[in-house]
Amino acid sequence: MAGVEAGTFAGQASYRIPMKGLCFAASVAMLACTAAGLAQTQVSCGSILDAPLRSRASLNIDSRPAGLEIVGTDRETIHVTCTYDDRGDEEDVRIRFAGAGDNAKLTISGGTLHTNNLKIHIEVPRRTSVRVRMSAGQVTMDDVAGDKDVELTAGQISLRGLHTRDYRRVDASVDVGQVSAPVYGADKGGFFRSFTKSQPDGEYLLRAHVTTGQIELEGSGETAQ
Repeated sequence: MAGVEAGTFAGQASYRIPMKGLCFAASVAMLACTAAGLAQTQVSCGSILDAPLRSRASLNIDSRPAGLEIVGTDRETIHVTCTYDDRGDEEDVRIRFAGAGDNAKLTISGGTLHTNNLKIHIEVPRRTSVRVRMSAGQVTMDDVAGDKDVELTAGQISLRGLHTRDYRRVDASVDVGQVSAPVYGADKGGFFRSFTKSQPDGEYLLRAHVTTGQIELEGSGETAQ
């Protein structure tokens, strides 16, 4: 059938809308709905990024070398601020957030590669699962309850405010460096050092790996409220 009969007016011939036109309109409507469901925000360093983020959501952070500080709060939003010592270059550093439902991604890119000059402060809901991938720098996470998967090529990972009973399995490893986990009574340094701990009643998974550098796990034996 070449088309769909849309209707007939009195005294006029019937008219048809081509099927191709209907398919195109449907495709446009679907794309609009998808775009509406996928919130996207982008700012440069020096500006503030605020966006909704549900409690118990999963946040994937992909960052250029930097110092990342991730802190849990009681708000269901993500709040990101950025400072950069190299005046004039801060506009080249881009912070982009994209999220839909329970999954979100934060991307930090651009600028020069002076690791210590770029500092990113990220506030997330206290119950958030966080995945971080960064080539070099420092990641500090405090008072965030959820799955954690953090990996650096070179630098330091500090996970604070941990409640050991919350974690079903903990894996921390370095190829060269140190794993310091006083909350678990472990301290290992040298080549290919690792620490593993299982807690059958735990809810979350924790994985931290640095090729060259240091991992610190700090907290208590209590359960997060």
